[in-house]
Amino acid sequence: MWSRCSVNNSRSSAVNLLCFFTLTCFPGYILSAVVTLQSIQIYKTHEWLKAIPTVYFSCKGENKTILPDVKEANVLYNFKGEESWQPLTELLSKKCKRCGFYEQDLFKDDIFDEWELCPSDFTAPDGKYTHVKDGELNATLICPECTTLAGDTEAGDASDSRGKRIHTVIIILISIAVTIVVIVGLLLSCKYWQKRKRQQEQARFLKLFEEGDNMEDELGLEDVL
Repeated sequence: MWSRCSVNNSRSSAVNLLCFFTLTCFPGYILSAVVTLQSIQIYKTHEWLKAIPTVYFSCKGENKTILPDVKEANVLYNFKGEESWQPLTELLSKKCKRCGFYEQDLFKDDIFDEWELCPSDFTAPDGKYTHVKDGELNATLICPECTTLAGDTEAGDASDSRGKRIHTVIIILISIAVTIVVIVGLLLSCKYWQKRKRQQEQARFLKLFEEGDNMEDELGLEDVL
């Protein structure tokens, strides 16, 4: 029994340590923010027979969120964010999504508008963002956590910018060092070649001098004979 409790405690400690490490080292990949719809007004419907439209919100690769209360044009619909179909979507740090409002159709769904929805869109202190498309709709979205995500994104961009500058400086310093090494190597090679050439010339001169002495010695012997 004691050993089982010890194992469980060890597992819990390991999980807590892993969570702490993940949140500390990779906060941008864990944080997320929920987007809800506060209000919407459509200016027209795309139904030819004046039937009740089926309006929905969707982001690329995600399921449709049907807005069951939106049935008429030029009517402002307000929501509390607690409806059963809320939230609209969830934004991850440093990530935008291609989202939009659509009207369901039998053959091809009509588009009220679609755009890149980003955490940086929610610039208001309370996390509100109003999206307007002339002649189509006016919608207000709420995402209180998006202001934090946008701040993390800006901090990450600043960090990336500093990292790029440091990387550029390192490359410049390495290039200068390599250039200096090459120049010094060429100078040393040139001096070594000049020294080697002088040594060869001296050796050649001494060899000629010795050959001249030998010839004089031979001539002197012949005169004696």
